Amino acid sequence: MGNHDPRVDAYIAKATPFAQPILKHLREIVHGACPDVEETIKWSMPFFDYRGSLCHFAAFKQHCAFGFWKGKLLFGGDPLSEDAMGQFGRITSIKDLPPKKVLAEYVKAAAKLNESGVKVAKAKTAPRAAPKAPDDLVAALKKNKKALATYEAFSPSCKREYVDWITEAKREATRAKRLADAVAWMAEGKQRNWKYMNC
Repeated sequence: MGNHDPRVDAYIAKATPFAQPILKHLREIVHGACPDVEETIKWSMPFFDYRGSLCHFAAFKQHCAFGFWKGKLLFGGDPLSEDAMGQFGRITSIKDLPPKKVLAEYVKAAAKLNESGVKVAKAKTAPRAAPKAPDDLVAALKKNKKALATYEAFSPSCKREYVDWITEAKREATRAKRLADAVAWMAEGKQRNWKYMNC
């Protein structure tokens, strides 16, 4: 059986007067469409859980927001609104929401996704390419074959750690010292943060 969390009661009570009827309306619809829903607070806003996160709402100074955790799956990958958090834009009155019956169908569809164990696919990010080594690092590595071999064998992230460390130096003297240290460490086969690695 579902629950009403007193923290959600407090959240609604603290909301601005225009927001309170909107939040109460949404809460009623969610509980009516999914009687076993559990209320909680996550990220400082009310969430409704049913076999995982289902939906949430929030109140701001001049608008409310309502959204489904798996909104991309519910709405074919296209949000109904990109104007605000959630899928329904900036809600300033109950009239800004779809009819009660439509919202209830969304809640039921979201609950079925959770019952089926459907997961939201995480967006894949392409691995970052190796950074371009600055000319002074390239010249120094060419003078030390061991360091050059180590640098060339590094993953892009290991190369980036050295390149960033060297190029972020604000003074020429600091950069020259870092460059000398980097070449010496790479000649020994060491990554940039070797001091902190478990050996």
